[in-house]
Amino acid sequence: MDYNKLLSGMKKYGSTEQDICTYGLSVTPESIQENVVIAPWWEPDTLPGLGEAKRLSPPACAIGVWNIKSDDIEMTYIKTGIGAPMFLEGLLPLGVTKCKRIIFVGSVGSLDPGINIGDIVIPEFSVCGDGTSRYISSDDLTRDVFGEKVYPDARMFDSATTATARICDENKVKWHKGKNFSTDTIVGQFAHIDTILNMGCNVIEMETAVAFRAAELMKIPLVALFNVSDNTATNKSLVSGRTPEEMEYRWFTRRELFPKIILSIFANCIV
Repeated sequence: MDYNKLLSGMKKYGSTEQDICTYGLSVTPESIQENVVIAPWWEPDTLPGLGEAKRLSPPACAIGVWNIKSDDIEMTYIKTGIGAPMFLEGLLPLGVTKCKRIIFVGSVGSLDPGINIGDIVIPEFSVCGDGTSRYISSDDLTRDVFGEKVYPDARMFDSATTATARICDENKVKWHKGKNFSTDTIVGQFAHIDTILNMGCNVIEMETAVAFRAAELMKIPLVALFNVSDNTATNKSLVSGRTPEEMEYRWFTRRELFPKIILSIFANCIV
């Protein structure tokens, strides 16, 4: 699949590139900065150290867009909604903007007893377990990409691992390179955990496979940075088993370390 073919498909039925952005993000293409942080659920107040945030999209919109200014870096922050379909709707419009680099931030579930709640994970690949990826993987909609590995941008991955290692070491926080599985369902995934483990995965979430594939399609470098929210391997799920101490550690790493890592990645990737 070619990104221009996606654009041509919309133009064929009367839409312009401006329409694609204003429909998907409720802002004009000119509003989007070169640096973009995109998240399924977190809003900017989750990461207060990024800088002062000003909302650009109307409050009633499902997808939220903010402009954030730190001392040295200006960025756009996008909250898409959870799951590959919603995430893709917020990501694909970036191809018609001046966006040059993207950091995807969010939560990830651990499948490994050694990857604990609150730890930081940078996925080195994601196994496709979602249906949305089929729409952007090939001109042939019947081609099944389930089980395929997709990867982040190599340069941004290196920058993310360097920044994360340094900042985590300074704060005595553990970080890991993740082998991710992107699922379409939280409730339905548990019956298939053994199969997912046999695919070589040690973490699980819902959007990374489509994110990596769409970024490659748009030729915009993207890397993902995750905070562990739960651990299936130790019976500490999203709905039960997590202790207050684990949650406090999770909130600390997300609130204090993520902004520093994000700003460092952007600073090192700007040419």
